[in-house]
Amino acid sequence: MLSDYGQVFIFLIFALGFVAIALVSAKIVSPKRPTKGKYTTYECGEDTVGETWIKFNIRFYITALIFIIFDVEIVFLFPWAVVFREMGLIAFIEMAVFLIILIVGLAYVWVKGDLQWDKPQPVLPKLEREIFKAGN
Repeated sequence: MLSDYGQVFIFLIFALGFVAIALVSAKIVSPKRPTKGKYTTYECGEDTVGETWIKFNIRFYITALIFIIFDVEIVFLFPWAVVFREMGLIAFIEMAVFLIILIVGLAYVWVKGDLQWDKPQPVLPKLEREIFKAGN
């Protein structure tokens, strides 16, 4: 009789074997007919315009991450709202702490300026006086 760890180990061996068999069989069976069209960049069926290896603005990623963070966290409010009356004061305090953490995170993102799409460029201070004068 195997211990619990032995059963987990056998399950992992079978899982890894299944993945390996699937990858090897896909490599063997898949057709290999490379063409020029297969190596071009695909943009929703449209012909590419300009260079395809460009850097995207980081604001796209930051906006998406902020949305995902707050969207996923807000999902936790729905089950809590359904069973709020049965759970009592402890559940209310826990959700209040949770919402305070979310509000602090939102305030941080807001103050940092990541919610503004068109952020102004930072103004760097300039040294107005001349350190070295001609003739000294």
